Amino acid sequence: MSLQEKVMTELKAAMRAKDAVTLEALRAIKSGILLAQTENGSKEEISEDAELKLLQKLVKQRKDSAVIYKEQNREDLAKPELEQAAVIEQFLPAQLSEAEVEAVVKAIIAKTGAEGMKDMGKVMGMASEELAGKADGKTISTLVKKNLSN
Repeated sequence: MSLQEKVMTELKAAMRAKDAVTLEALRAIKSGILLAQTENGSKEEISEDAELKLLQKLVKQRKDSAVIYKEQNREDLAKPELEQAAVIEQFLPAQLSEAEVEAVVKAIIAKTGAEGMKDMGKVMGMASEELAGKADGKTISTLVKKNLSN
């Protein structure tokens, strides 16, 4: 079952349950998928990688918004953003812990023979590709910097 089909099934269930937060999050996913499909002028399925990137982007947008709202003491606005992020995260593969990501980063550094910050781009490229959908870019970047600066 494709992501679009899963979202539509969940969307129908959320409508029946009258769950406004879930409904809004699922509509955002559906909208993102439709925009990605019609971007090239064709109406074909988008790749699984593109789906993962779309979902990660939507989660990141919600979390960033929640942080801004919290800084402005607007818990009433931050709460729905975090709830929507949680709904969208259900469609992502299980996220790796920081220790697991660091193990992968160390293995890539050892494999490439990277030494110092000058090799960060090479390591980041490989790490981002290998950890796509399993960890966010900020965590990967932080761990690559930490391990290359040692």
